[in-house]
Amino acid sequence: MNITTDTPVGGVIVTPSRRLRLRVSGKLAWFAVTPFAAWAVWRLGGLERGSFPAQIMTATPYAAAGSLLPVLLGVLSRRKAVTAVALATTAALGVSVLPRAFGDAPVAQASSGVPFTIMTSNLFFGHGDAQTVVDLVRRHRPDVLNTQELTPGAVEALDAAGLKDLMPYRYLQDEWSAAGSGIFSRHPITRLDGLFQVIGHNMPAAKLTLPGGAQVQIVDVHTLPPLGPQVTEWTEGLRALPAGPASGPFRILAGDFNASLDHAEMRKVVARGYRDAGDTAGGGLTPTWPANKKLPPLITIDHVLADRRISVLGYHVYTVPRTDHRAVITELSLPAAG
Repeated sequence: MNITTDTPVGGVIVTPSRRLRLRVSGKLAWFAVTPFAAWAVWRLGGLERGSFPAQIMTATPYAAAGSLLPVLLGVLSRRKAVTAVALATTAALGVSVLPRAFGDAPVAQASSGVPFTIMTSNLFFGHGDAQTVVDLVRRHRPDVLNTQELTPGAVEALDAAGLKDLMPYRYLQDEWSAAGSGIFSRHPITRLDGLFQVIGHNMPAAKLTLPGGAQVQIVDVHTLPPLGPQVTEWTEGLRALPAGPASGPFRILAGDFNASLDHAEMRKVVARGYRDAGDTAGGGLTPTWPANKKLPPLITIDHVLADRRISVLGYHVYTVPRTDHRAVITELSLPAAG
């Protein structure tokens, strides 16, 4: 507001209104944008190396959201260079993350294919609530259930809850440790040996023929986590997974990859002939770990990868009590024969 005052000499003194102008220093703006810019370079270039970089790279979605702060500071600093770097950083991280929230356009011919549903659940040393797992199987009627950290006790608990009647066919490599895994199926299955070199926990593979003749190969994935010296085996385990075939039986990898799509090694697995079901369906940012903790789940490391001939119709994530992983259920459509 302007204030005017009459003076003895007949003049008028005008006092202009003062506007509050917030400004931050250029140094502060550069200090804020530098770590985010470095993160964007690491993410886009797939430059994470070693255990610690591999672990923090899973936080890229949060870094993308946090990168908006340096943009604001850059604008308030009135420095064009730092503002441009901040905007480029946010754009780079956004391009890396946001597509997972929107998914791909649905495939028109998917509805005419052969429906196939797969569920995967890490049972946390066999402690995951068997009744909840079986209730999910009963409700969603998956053709196959992949389990990780499957113990002999967990097998007994699942069968006691009704899984034996719902999925009588199985190929199990259960153990009293985190290494145990097992594939349960509604349809007859046979073990599939020699498909790839297993590096990490047990990763059974099986093949089945669906009513109508479609043949599907299933791999129950559970790589080691990238902790300390295990990061080398984590890398080798991901690289050893079989590629997606362009012909012949369909192939699906499902389980606990201990990796997110922000890991270069995980993106390389997908690039070898797969589509990530969560990414394709628009649920790729739904976190799956760590569940049932004081903090909500933060990162997405449980995946279903279907070879590129397979369409993704639905993707769902559910909490299972007493395990630190959420279960993933994916509805797929296999191309009809002929």
